[in-house]
Amino acid sequence: MRTDLSKPLLRLSWILLTAVVSVAAWAAWLGWDQHRDEHPDGSTTGPYEAWQVIGLVLTLLLPVCWAAYRRHFAAAVLGTTVGLTAAVGYDWSDDSSGLWVVGVAMVMLGTLLATAAVSAVTASVTGGGGDGS
Repeated sequence: MRTDLSKPLLRLSWILLTAVVSVAAWAAWLGWDQHRDEHPDGSTTGPYEAWQVIGLVLTLLLPVCWAAYRRHFAAAVLGTTVGLTAAVGYDWSDDSSGLWVVGVAMVMLGTLLATAAVSAVTASVTGGGGDGS
């Protein structure tokens, strides 16, 4: 009996594609902003502004919804989560306090839950019009 490897390879390619899109979106929206803003009272904020995070979320909605519509749920959820987690881990790993690990874990869990919810809503609303290919 011959097994067809095209389906698992196709699924893997979709997961890798959404992971790469997630890394690129992180780099475009947040990867370039590395400094904290210091206010006159001595407090600091940042390094990211709200508009950057909103832009990242809105940018990632498109590939997640598209993949869920095409019934590529692993790509929508796992690809996006792995890509964003890898980008965050790489970007924040130079923090000497060690708290970056907690931040990365929070981003990973939040991305996993959010992409799963968005994928479920997208699939139920659209009826999953894709053929999964």
